[in-house]
Amino acid sequence: MTQLDLAIRGGTIVTASDEFRADIGIRDGRIVSIADRIEGAAREIDATGLLALPGGIDSHVHISQPSGPDVVMADDFASATRAAAAGGNTMVLPFALQEKGTSLRTCVENYRKLAEGECYIDTAFHLIISDPTAVVLGQELPALVKDGYTSFKVFMTYDDLVLSDSQLLEVFERRERRCAPASRTTASSPRASATSTPRSTSSSPTRPRSCSGRNCPRSSRTATPRSRCS
Repeated sequence: MTQLDLAIRGGTIVTASDEFRADIGIRDGRIVSIADRIEGAAREIDATGLLALPGGIDSHVHISQPSGPDVVMADDFASATRAAAAGGNTMVLPFALQEKGTSLRTCVENYRKLAEGECYIDTAFHLIISDPTAVVLGQELPALVKDGYTSFKVFMTYDDLVLSDSQLLEVFERRERRCAPASRTTASSPRASATSTPRSTSSSPTRPRSCSGRNCPRSSRTATPRSRCS
């Protein structure tokens, strides 16, 4: 048997259904054996008194994402994935944002360059479609789905991201044709938000739970039925 790269000894393994003490054998970054006692590893970690848990997957994070003029996100891929690992996550899914007037494919490739060589854990991308041109929907999106980018997001609010109802319908129809399994919609009404935002800001809310106006429940209630019909 090929030597193991790593043995994690003495820990308590916790899964969704079980809790038991065992050693874990790892080769080429994968768990290949779980047993009462594992021998012959190049490196060992003593996990006595510790829990061995499956890594978490954070499916909604924002890392090095364009956010408007002079706005720079606090986390790049190195700091964000290092923090995720410290919190027990072994995969994150940030958003590759297509800015209006640009190629979706180019945005994904540029975003991927920011991540290359900087990640401490596994990373995959959701795509944000803000400019669903004929080229984007007819050529770029099908090719990206084929490459493995099967999750994307669209917006019903925010001036620089919002899609019309007809654009939403077209995106969702393309998704069904191309068998992309996952899509997300930020369902807020721009008109309701435009009314709510001044009221919210004038009342000077200070609590974390205070509604900012753009994503408040009233705005979402008016938009959610439209997204379902789409």
